[in-house]
Amino acid sequence: MVGGAQQTIHPTAVIEAGAKLGEGVSIGPFCVVGPEVTLADGVTLHSHVVVTGRTSIGARTKVFPFASLGHQPQDLKYAGEPSDLTIGSDCLIREGVTMNPGTSGGGMHTVVGDRCAFLANSHVGHDCRLGNNIILSNGVLLAGHVSVGDYAILGGAAAVIQFARVGAHAFVGGLSGVENDLIPFGMALGDRASLAGLNIVGLKRRGFGREQIHALRHAYRMLFASAGTLKERVERVAETFADQAAVIEIVDFVRAGGHRALVTPRDAAARDLAGSEA
Repeated sequence: MVGGAQQTIHPTAVIEAGAKLGEGVSIGPFCVVGPEVTLADGVTLHSHVVVTGRTSIGARTKVFPFASLGHQPQDLKYAGEPSDLTIGSDCLIREGVTMNPGTSGGGMHTVVGDRCAFLANSHVGHDCRLGNNIILSNGVLLAGHVSVGDYAILGGAAAVIQFARVGAHAFVGGLSGVENDLIPFGMALGDRASLAGLNIVGLKRRGFGREQIHALRHAYRMLFASAGTLKERVERVAETFADQAAVIEIVDFVRAGGHRALVTPRDAAARDLAGSEA
């Protein structure tokens, strides 16, 4: 439905019948909006943007030229099922960004939270689940079924393998390839990324106090630089830091992953391969 005095729609834009546009929506030249799309109040499509499929975009989100949102997933098993893509409010979606809806193999939904920034040519694959306040720098690639926690930052041209999890407040360095799960507050660097400590800069920017950061550092050493199996180390950390919510967030993340491998420091990975996980 096209209407409302506060909407601004360029005459070259194509708005298909059935599309739902909120108040104050601005649609620039040569944009295409499909029949099942919902644009909330104040959404801006600058120009040459395509939004299609069962896609909804939250209030005040801004989308820049040549972004493609909601086209069918890049999954060869996709059979036309009516899956959807949900993008939150106050997001920034820059030039050439692509986001795909879900599939029957992943719950049918791709979900992006609020206040996220997607810089030029970044990609969110099918069935991804992203929290709030996330930054994907230029050229970041998320394969299908990836989850990313609140306030995570992924540097330019980083790539995350399918089904991997990136924890809240984590940082992935530019050009890094993430093959395993990255703990909350962790920092991953390098081709076939390894754990390079905690995201201390991010913690300070987010207002974490000295005591919290000290506890996280201690817990990190217990998890990755002490003896025993991973399960034993996790249980020791959970007992030692039962009153530290940030540490318990890491514990819960590891437990929720079951048998999934973690991004680890290179020396810890070598030790575990030598048999200390047995």
